[in-house]
Amino acid sequence: MNCQLQCAKVSRCADAKSTKTSSTKPQQLLVEGKNDRQAIWALCQQYQLPETFSVEVPQEESTQGVDALLNGLPERLKAENLRTLGIVVDADRNLSGRWQSLKGKLSLIGDRDIPQSPPPEGWVCAPSDPYLPRVGVWLMPNNQLPGMLEDFVAYLIPPGDTLHPKAEAILQELEQAGLNRYNPIHHPKALIHTWLAWQKKPAMPMGQAITAQVLRCDRPIALIFSEWLKRLFELIARSAG
Repeated sequence: MNCQLQCAKVSRCADAKSTKTSSTKPQQLLVEGKNDRQAIWALCQQYQLPETFSVEVPQEESTQGVDALLNGLPERLKAENLRTLGIVVDADRNLSGRWQSLKGKLSLIGDRDIPQSPPPEGWVCAPSDPYLPRVGVWLMPNNQLPGMLEDFVAYLIPPGDTLHPKAEAILQELEQAGLNRYNPIHHPKALIHTWLAWQKKPAMPMGQAITAQVLRCDRPIALIFSEWLKRLFELIARSAG
């Protein structure tokens, strides 16, 4: 299939999956936004993981993103048909604070053995109580460092790429001169999208760039993330044939 058509297909599929009846899905993965959803579905496709779970972007009338996800967590965990719930959120500037916030929400529903800090391979809990859902948490980028989805995606840039350091240098120059119009906390967003703008097909969304293999899904961080998904949803990859 033509790469451009394949990328467009993944984007449409990601949107379509979000419209499925999530309330009847016994296995769900919660993410902060559309970019997270598309990037994760692209990785799942590259690793040929079976589509046994939905990827949901929680929304509330007055808020969205991580706040909507955290606010709705206690109620979602009470759903009668829920069997497995995965949570992928940005650590942002305070990884410990984000983890403690999630621990507080998860502790409201059942007695869970939640570690004091997130394990580097991602956390998965299979409760002894059969009436409680299996739960997993991944803090972007790698459960160990502050950051966000875009930091994770930057790890997928091919090793030795010559444009990556140039993009970093240009952003540093802009910031030192005070010419950047973005908040410094969004430096990772500016970096990955600058790098993507310089590719053969400029400005591909991150999910499409993974599908087109402009971003490499064989990088260690992607392998660890895919193994976390397999453990959480008890998956076996489809045969390449």
